[in-house]
Amino acid sequence: MNISTKLCKGIVLLMTVVLVSGCSMFASKDESTERQKIEKKQKITRYTGEKSKVLSHVYTGRKELALTFNGMGDDKMMKSLLEQLDAHKIKATFFLPGMRVAEEPNIAKEILTRGHEIQNNTLNQLDMSKLSYEQIYREIQLSNEVIKRETGISPRYVRTKSGDVTDDVRLAAAQLGMEAVVSYNINPKDRDLQKDAKTIGDYIARYMSRGSIISLNTDINPEVIPTIPLIAKAAADIGYQFVPLSEMVKNGGERKPLEQIPCFDAVKLNPQFENAKYELVYQVDTNKKQIALTFDDWGSDKTVTKLLDILAEHDVKATFFLRAKGVENNPNLARAMVDGGHDVANHSYNHPVITTLTAEELQKDVVKAHQVITEAIQQQPVMLFRPPTGVVDDHTAKVIAATGYKVIALYDVTTLDWDKKNSAQDIVNGVMSKTKNGSVILLHMLDDIHTIEALPIVLKSLKSKGYTFVKMDDMIKQSRSGN
Repeated sequence: MNISTKLCKGIVLLMTVVLVSGCSMFASKDESTERQKIEKKQKITRYTGEKSKVLSHVYTGRKELALTFNGMGDDKMMKSLLEQLDAHKIKATFFLPGMRVAEEPNIAKEILTRGHEIQNNTLNQLDMSKLSYEQIYREIQLSNEVIKRETGISPRYVRTKSGDVTDDVRLAAAQLGMEAVVSYNINPKDRDLQKDAKTIGDYIARYMSRGSIISLNTDINPEVIPTIPLIAKAAADIGYQFVPLSEMVKNGGERKPLEQIPCFDAVKLNPQFENAKYELVYQVDTNKKQIALTFDDWGSDKTVTKLLDILAEHDVKATFFLRAKGVENNPNLARAMVDGGHDVANHSYNHPVITTLTAEELQKDVVKAHQVITEAIQQQPVMLFRPPTGVVDDHTAKVIAATGYKVIALYDVTTLDWDKKNSAQDIVNGVMSKTKNGSVILLHMLDDIHTIEALPIVLKSLKSKGYTFVKMDDMIKQSRSGN
């Protein structure tokens, strides 16, 4: 684009801002009086309704995440970026500043032509924390109008330059009818020009999880472009797909507050535990060739997703005893377990050796874990508690039972697979030599152990011996009912 064309577009945009804001650079006394009347009529009053929601990630069990970009680089950088996205079949979301769209509308149109979506990055990417409410409103409003005029698209989301969210931004967005103010949960800080593509890509790969919103910039660090193949490979290794943000939101769900979820308070602090009744279940008494496969603890998205994929491939349902501190950081992974037809249960919050805790400390840990898991999966988990390390005594069992967890779920088959020194073959041998009717098999979902290698062999071998897999809670209930 030549200088004269840019100058003309700049003048057009300036006149748009002047007209919309009700200001004039050249005004007679009469015109000034009229302008004051218009300004008074158009004055923006601080919104008092409900604030717009904030999106830092999307609640979903689907293997989807959103790649988002801020700003608009020059024509060369944007074309290179779009070509890389095309090459790796990635559909992204571009938060564009209204001023840049006015200057380079053809770039914005090309983004849409390639199948990506455009959202609002405010007019000038100013620091919202230093602006008045009316200025914030105008920054969002004018950007919406420019994007609509140049592309025909009405943005649904807004993001500030930094991704920071203030109450005024949320109120202004709500007043303008926008669906959400978008932040992110993965930010590799690519603004740092010292960071190369591998550093940026490794960071994203490390924290990649379903429902994530990744934030990158188009106009600062050119290393963002060679980062695309790296993150495309990282996503493919887990089986994730990049989708536009609005699509991920549409496919996702709303997370209700804990208090709105039925049975969120099924587990409570209860100091009167001396006479609490409990049941220790190591295995289930049955003549049927049924067994329960269980997994303890927590792992990365990559590890747990591979476990879930293997279980799905073999049509096996399991019970996952979750360390809730991990769930708190990645609730979507727990949701994916439930979506896959598995049960989730309580394995404590901090994974302590429970016999070393006071009764109050133990109950607080158990209750907190129950609440975290309940909120993550948006429903009550199965009412089984498995003590970390499997250590429990009469006193701690009563303390746990008094909170509401009457069944202490243990196991009769363990191979110490948590120890990376134990090979896949060691795990297979251990499971096959110990499993019998009604067995409860303990495995782990930790990173960097050999359980993933062993699992397909374990499942095939047990099936070949005529065993069927039943979720632990179901197997216990069937035994009690005599079925």
